[in-house]
Amino acid sequence: MNIVWLLVGVVVLGVMVLVHEWGHFIVAKLCGVRVDIFSIGFGPRLFGLRRHPTDYRVSALPLGGYVKMAGDNPGEERCGAPDEFLSRPRWQRVLIALAGPTMNVLMAVLLLTGLFYYRYERPAFLEEPAVVGAVRPDSPAARAGFEPGDRIVRFAQTVTPTWEEVLLETALGSSGATRVEVERAGGTTWLELVLPENIQEQPWEVGWVPDERMVVQMVQPDTPAAAAGLQAGDVLKALNGEPLRPSGTDSNPLSDKLQLTAGQPVVLSVNRQGVEQQITVSPVYGDHPEGKRWVLGLNVGYRMVRKNLSLYQAFKTSAEENWRNAGRMLALVGRLFTGRASLRGVQGPVGIVRFSGEAGEQGGVPAVVNLAVLISLSLGILNLLPIPVLDGGHIALLAIEGGLQRDLSLGVKERIIQAGLVFLLLLFAVVMYNDIARIFTN
Repeated sequence: MNIVWLLVGVVVLGVMVLVHEWGHFIVAKLCGVRVDIFSIGFGPRLFGLRRHPTDYRVSALPLGGYVKMAGDNPGEERCGAPDEFLSRPRWQRVLIALAGPTMNVLMAVLLLTGLFYYRYERPAFLEEPAVVGAVRPDSPAARAGFEPGDRIVRFAQTVTPTWEEVLLETALGSSGATRVEVERAGGTTWLELVLPENIQEQPWEVGWVPDERMVVQMVQPDTPAAAAGLQAGDVLKALNGEPLRPSGTDSNPLSDKLQLTAGQPVVLSVNRQGVEQQITVSPVYGDHPEGKRWVLGLNVGYRMVRKNLSLYQAFKTSAEENWRNAGRMLALVGRLFTGRASLRGVQGPVGIVRFSGEAGEQGGVPAVVNLAVLISLSLGILNLLPIPVLDGGHIALLAIEGGLQRDLSLGVKERIIQAGLVFLLLLFAVVMYNDIARIFTN
């Protein structure tokens, strides 16, 4: 992996954590709480600036940051000053706790709004019915009995899913058998799909390939394709009457069929803006990434949905996308607690940095922005879970105290916080172990 993109991954994770802490900081100041430390990074202080009463510092470990408010720890010695966190009214403490997750959610919406306003595009097949185009040999899908042309009509609890829904259900699932109903030759049949253990990380390893048509992305000048009149955007449907469908390998079906013609003229069936056309083109023997082969002089890919969105449309689409993703994250948490999903697929700091680097290397800045959106949203959503030590745990304790009309004793609060800390440390250890194990396994 390129070291530059790896550093980008570190920065992305750090900025998202810093945004979270900045939300706590701003609302604490607005509520009159004294902030003793606002740190970029963790660990020993490197340098900084003290502006009474806050020490703005840069610390040694650059993964995010933290805010230290006066009197925010029930176990520390307090003087009861009005600018201490625990001296403020409960509703203000709730606002301070909510501010961090709120900033993360807002950041996710704004980042995705900017990306959608700049460029909105996604693979077209994600929005289409889940029809299998090919099955990779010796894969979970092959062992389950999937065949080209199968249409998935029920995957787990999802009925008539799109490919996007199948991908999400697959990523959220746990290793083990999943019942899938497919439509085949006018009837339906049930198949039992056994998902691999690393399915959350590599959801396409199931082994099925969507039934997707190739589209001309670019026609090279002074080539047979240019002379024949092929254009960017043409959807390729068949060659000499044989459908151009995905294969169960990584090879290009157009190029594979072209080699069998031995240079004879071929007839391409294309769809151009909804109109079917037959175009005759004569291949030439030329350079190819795999060596000398019969070529036409065009670059092909898969169909993309592209839209020019106004700023309002970009914001609305971003809000809707983040809302759906938030629901999926909560669904994953629910499946983790009920045992229907595995911690093996949950990414910790090391995994997030690695994913950020890989995303940048493969998809550039837009891919990194998309990943930053998911990181920021997950930080916001997961911090609202009612687990002691997390923001949601603080809010839950404040709600209990509000219902009782009195504060819980110091001993009870300390025990609750200790239990939450132990739980999170164990969870962190498991996730970090999985992160490192993936690196050595890969």
